[in-house]
Amino acid sequence: MTANILLTTSKVLTLDLDNPQTEKFIPACRLKWRKKILWVTKVSDDFKPIPALTRQQWLQDCLNNSWVKTVCLDYSLEEKAIRVWADTCRKAKKKVFLRINSSYQILNRYTQVCWQIKRIFDWVSAAILLLLLSPLMLAIAFLVKLSSPGKILFRQWRVGKRGQLFQIYKFRTMKVDAEQQHHQVMGDLDGLHKLEKDPRITPLGKWLRKYSLDELPQLFNVLRGEMSLVGPRPWALYDALRLREADKKRLNALPGITGAWQVKSRSQLLDLNAVTKCDLEYLHSWSLIGDLKILMLTIPKVISGFGAY
Repeated sequence: MTANILLTTSKVLTLDLDNPQTEKFIPACRLKWRKKILWVTKVSDDFKPIPALTRQQWLQDCLNNSWVKTVCLDYSLEEKAIRVWADTCRKAKKKVFLRINSSYQILNRYTQVCWQIKRIFDWVSAAILLLLLSPLMLAIAFLVKLSSPGKILFRQWRVGKRGQLFQIYKFRTMKVDAEQQHHQVMGDLDGLHKLEKDPRITPLGKWLRKYSLDELPQLFNVLRGEMSLVGPRPWALYDALRLREADKKRLNALPGITGAWQVKSRSQLLDLNAVTKCDLEYLHSWSLIGDLKILMLTIPKVISGFGAY
């Protein structure tokens, strides 16, 4: 049975579905309900959305009044649609995932035990680092607020373990409207969406990025269990959606603040497939000792500003 019937809303209005101003709010999707999971897939362009799910606020109202616990988004959806669903699920306090093939398993039983040890180490280390670095972080927050208008923290949707979407935290290093200009600035860039001379970056942001100070708030992501100190790069939506089918299995692992790519090449290697290969090699040969080595190698790389922009 489709979720169109099972979802309810307190708002009942009639919209002109042929009006282009109506359909621009939420891209048309096909909804299916199964065991408290709402599956969202792409539909043909001539599909007419039902009025109750056309605006984001109404969609949130439907989710709030439903038994849905988790929303699973198909990989074929456009980036815009995924962002809208992710934002709405966050407001409705529902978990949201990108649908990843369940057969993509990387960790065996032995490494799963070690991974639990890693998780405890991550939490304790992140808590200690936040305590020690809190004066520095407060100073940076003050400088960000003083140097340019806008929020202190930048939040962006990233793809985490098993495809779960989460918002990564960083000190803002760009202008306020940077996200709206993203695809215009990046154009048809094939590799990772990073530019050495990005016009959106503020003068303070350039300095923060050089020494990776903008990434300190990600320690909160570690405490929340969304990230690890060491792991694969946390993919932004515009990068994750371009992964090849065979490479999507790397999304089954917890992403990290630092990792093999950061200490080996960082911005010197931006080819999407090469970065993914580096992450997969790390995952297939993963060990606790290997993580400690990466952490130790990260320190001199950060101090020297290696490959950062």
